[in-house]
Amino acid sequence: MLHSLENDILRITVDDHGAELRSITEKLDGTEYLWNGDPTWWKYTSPVLFPIVGKLVDGKYRADGREYALPGHGFARTSEFTCTRKSSDELIFVLEWGQETTDVYPYHFRLEIAYILRLNKVKVMWTVKNLDTEPMYFSIGAHPALRCPIVPGEEFADCFLKFDLAEKSDRIMLTPEGVLSHERRPVLDGKELPLNYDLFQEDALIFDDLKSDEITICSRKSEKSITLKAKGFPFWGIWTKPGAPFLCLEPWHGHADFEDFTGDISEKDGIRKLRGRESFNAGYSFLIND
Repeated sequence: MLHSLENDILRITVDDHGAELRSITEKLDGTEYLWNGDPTWWKYTSPVLFPIVGKLVDGKYRADGREYALPGHGFARTSEFTCTRKSSDELIFVLEWGQETTDVYPYHFRLEIAYILRLNKVKVMWTVKNLDTEPMYFSIGAHPALRCPIVPGEEFADCFLKFDLAEKSDRIMLTPEGVLSHERRPVLDGKELPLNYDLFQEDALIFDDLKSDEITICSRKSEKSITLKAKGFPFWGIWTKPGAPFLCLEPWHGHADFEDFTGDISEKDGIRKLRGRESFNAGYSFLIND
């Protein structure tokens, strides 16, 4: 089921399936900022990555001496959430543990996702709660696919990324299996990154040292842009498929396994830990600029 919020500036739509944001539309001229999920390129629009981000070595992990299997990015993006609140400017969706989740993820959790509409801003808030008394381990991340270019008739190469702080960062390279290698290559130097599909021939750009909290998709041919603001996220991914008319800006708490990782999930780099009954909160925002 789809749920909508709108004000004088924007209209957004969110699906119960995956609690996935499906549309961000500017009402004045009908500009759509979110990818439409055409499976020719990629069937998702803005999936929530939980309880893992990225892929596991051989698709498996260990927790407390047992082995479990999870697909890349976990199960939240293919789960049915329940919309527990709908007001004039807020939607809240909830997913809780059950038999189908404990078969692949042994923790008793509650995941709450809120979408809040304020003027030209869409705010996304996550709350992860450990409902048990024993520690819980998880990762969570965003994967919104934003139209790039935003304005029809422009090209991907007309666009660039603008960071709010000057960066000098190497990308962490992925293996052909989609997990992290220990190889790094320089890719970002300054506050702008010109876009071209060659950047993504070897999959996503992954960073663990960005200082910026804001990344904006801009065009050299028009004024429309969209900013993703995510404060306090230790990892970022930037991804598209060569030729696709979208770009994913992905702030993460956690990342894929390193190719040589063989430990328990509690030892995984970037993993989040919740003590019994403890909660974790994080969020990010889209800002529509004209």
